[in-house]
Amino acid sequence: MVGEWRVTALSDGFLRLDGGAMWGVVPATIWRAMTPAAEDNTIRLALRPFLLERGTQKVVVEGGVGDRWSDKLRGIYHIDRSTSLRETVIACGVDPDQITEVVASHCHWDHIGGLVEETDGVPAPLFPNARHFMPQVEFEMAKDPDPIRRGSYRPEDALPLEAAGLVEAFDARDVASLELFDGLHVRHVGGHSDGVCLVTVNEMASGETAAFWADIVPTTHHIQPPYIMAYDVNAGVSYEQRSALLEEAAREGWIGMFYHDADRAFARIVREGRRFGLGDVELIGGS
Repeated sequence: MVGEWRVTALSDGFLRLDGGAMWGVVPATIWRAMTPAAEDNTIRLALRPFLLERGTQKVVVEGGVGDRWSDKLRGIYHIDRSTSLRETVIACGVDPDQITEVVASHCHWDHIGGLVEETDGVPAPLFPNARHFMPQVEFEMAKDPDPIRRGSYRPEDALPLEAAGLVEAFDARDVASLELFDGLHVRHVGGHSDGVCLVTVNEMASGETAAFWADIVPTTHHIQPPYIMAYDVNAGVSYEQRSALLEEAAREGWIGMFYHDADRAFARIVREGRRFGLGDVELIGGS
């Protein structure tokens, strides 16, 4: 529980990406101990959206990778759809038609690909009644990616949502924090991608605050400021923003929600001398 919100970790399966790319300049002797690599140097990463529930309001944060992949790309990325966003939402007793809002931190294909399904070759939104909030710069890039960023975005993930009239693009770049609706805010961060945002739950209310770290801090192993992915388009911005946000998270005791961590969905970031460490989060039912 985060204030009035019940927060549940979902799953859209797993993929594997190159360990060196996920860890940037961090030496392999360090990152391999935390995220063991397969023979092809890839590491296992979760695809973990979250469900926020408060009364009749049911919000999905992030969208997974989806199933619209060729056999070639499915093999390259080792995409494992042994479970799906649809299945885990339903397992929570929620029908996809009941989702009221979707919030995307950014629009890379492994973060919004699962928001569109395909039946008999026809794409359609997984959550047809939900307002889909996405950073404006990210949504525009997804629809028409430039040559440098083309590998990270797919128009077929964004255009069906636009055609259905579901997208509410926002621009949080010129404000400290933007309230999308009561109880949920976004902060523009950048660094990893031009428009990536930190999503916070209950930040302006008294009591607990939770932060969805997206690819700003992709796993619980990436909590030291220099541990920046090679995928980030601006490492300098990433370092500056990560340093400040990690310090704030530790100081304020935020509950962290981690998208790509293969083993751990929730953890607090705490100060351990000059470094950051992890603290536990009390879970409903203890598991």
